[in-house]
Amino acid sequence: MALAELIIRAIDWFYIRPVAAVLPRQVFRYAVCGGVTYILFDPVCYFLFYNFIVAHRYVDLGFVVVSPHIAAMILVFPFTFFVGFWLNRYVAFRRSPIGAGTQLLRYLLSVAGSVLLTYAVLKFFVEVCGVWPTPAKMVTTLLTTVYSFLAAKYFTFRHAEKPE
Repeated sequence: MALAELIIRAIDWFYIRPVAAVLPRQVFRYAVCGGVTYILFDPVCYFLFYNFIVAHRYVDLGFVVVSPHIAAMILVFPFTFFVGFWLNRYVAFRRSPIGAGTQLLRYLLSVAGSVLLTYAVLKFFVEVCGVWPTPAKMVTTLLTTVYSFLAAKYFTFRHAEKPE
């Protein structure tokens, strides 16, 4: 897997003090992979799908009409899902002995858990606690990120050895 090795080398080049003193290498790789997926790749894909594929139009599926921003989000999801899975499997948790099919199913379950957790915690903070939506989303994202890492480490890619 030449591309994975190249990505690992690029990530590890930034794994220096003070980061190396605070974060284990696997956590750092996971954070970089997640950051690239959801801070760079996802918005670029969303922009392209929203502006050029969906082209700001409502999508009539026959049984429901989907707004352009939701249609773009739905269309982008498979791309970010598989990119995130690939990066986790071959970069962050590369030494897991579990088969790819099992990992993919577990990854799907953990992503579904992340979506449900995000929804529930955001509703709780905003509607029950009265927290403003933006700070509530920021705290929710932090909690969901911790959940996602723990789910990846102890469920999806369980038994992965620590990186060299």
